[in-house]
Amino acid sequence: MQIHMLYLAELSRKRLQNAIKALFLMKLQFENIQASTGSSFTLLHHTSVKESGMVWHHHPEYELVFIPSGGGRRHIGKHISRFEEGELVFIGPNLPHLSFSYGRQDPYEQIVLQLRADMMGEAFWQLPELMPVQQLFARSHQGLSFGAETRAAVGAALREMTTQPSFQRLLTLLQVLQQLAQAPDVTVLHAGSSGLGRYGKEKERFNQIYQYVQLHYNHDIEVRELADLANLSVPAFCSYFKKMTGQTLTDFVQEYRVNQACLLLLTDATITEVSYASGFNNLSHFNKTFRKITGHSPSAYRKQKMAELV
Repeated sequence: MQIHMLYLAELSRKRLQNAIKALFLMKLQFENIQASTGSSFTLLHHTSVKESGMVWHHHPEYELVFIPSGGGRRHIGKHISRFEEGELVFIGPNLPHLSFSYGRQDPYEQIVLQLRADMMGEAFWQLPELMPVQQLFARSHQGLSFGAETRAAVGAALREMTTQPSFQRLLTLLQVLQQLAQAPDVTVLHAGSSGLGRYGKEKERFNQIYQYVQLHYNHDIEVRELADLANLSVPAFCSYFKKMTGQTLTDFVQEYRVNQACLLLLTDATITEVSYASGFNNLSHFNKTFRKITGHSPSAYRKQKMAELV
């Protein structure tokens, strides 16, 4: 039985080498954003998955991301979860986040708006009429996700902006920011923490831990190895990790493995191969953990996602 398991694991690694290789390349990068031509901010409309080197990245601009439908992975700062029916999220400056197109398949649509805090000068945003927008900017450092009602209204405005002349687009931007500031269906993601959204020792230490998980998630991960990497005792590391992520190391790694399994289920690999390739050495445990995190069995998840691609 043990030999059979080793054979399956080796087969999985060979068959899924290309798929897994992409997952190993993730590292925190700085994205240099340029304003759109004739505009003081950036507005991008993608209607297919656009490959770029920026996967886990950060930038000094505020970013509003609108995805009209479909599911995917939401990883912003220390917040990790999934969205299933579209997304509208507002991300503060220098808050690391995963590209929302990561692991997505066609059909895919995304509108991204990016603006700097000094776009109109510091004094402009201090106007009393813009007090709610000031508060919105402050809250965005934790990451904000909006519900279906605001997503529909703001999404429609963003679509209009893609075809508007520059001056009208600027006016619509202010209206969008006001809508977001007054939205009742907003969820604070608690994605920020000291060090995660800023340069510093804490950010670098957590990045090392995260990259270690990325490179070793399909093998056993010992807490002692990560504690040594962070120059902490095991008890201190466990406390530090829980503070940074809101999860235990075990829960974090299991969720990471399931997220990778979701991507691999879109290939032609068997569920058993996906199980071993994503770090689970027991198929029953994989099925149980996958259902706990996603609400579906691996086979049901694959069937649903494949149907969406037809």
